[in-house]
Amino acid sequence: MTVVVRPAAPGDEAAWRGLFRDYGTFYETSFDDAHLDHVWARLLDPGQGVHALVAEVDGRVVGMAHYRQHPDTFSRGDDWYLDDLFTAPDARGAGVGTALLAHLTELARATGPGTLRWITAADNATAQRVYDRVATKTTWVTYEVRV
Repeated sequence: MTVVVRPAAPGDEAAWRGLFRDYGTFYETSFDDAHLDHVWARLLDPGQGVHALVAEVDGRVVGMAHYRQHPDTFSRGDDWYLDDLFTAPDARGAGVGTALLAHLTELARATGPGTLRWITAADNATAQRVYDRVATKTTWVTYEVRV
């Protein structure tokens, strides 16, 4: 089984919608059609600064990742931030998440010095098993203010 990772394209919308809805459900959130329309439009507009990758297995989109690139103040390069990563439940264990992370890491490396970062829920042990293999867990604590 080969995983192919590529930028999301307009023809991926239906598959992406299913994955993003399931991603929301996983995090006990529901997205209405207006929300999905908004996010999809932003992902396909290069001027918005947020991008999407999809992963295919046997021609079927089974994973997605959303990311941003921005200037870094600690290096002369850019930092990269992985906003969302999700693999269809029936495709887990096939290396889809690992392939998405590897592809994004290579995109980031091609720009020079910097860091690729992301967060995950403390109780998401399944994802953390993948992340522990491909990245370094940091000691940073995340805070947020809802605005």
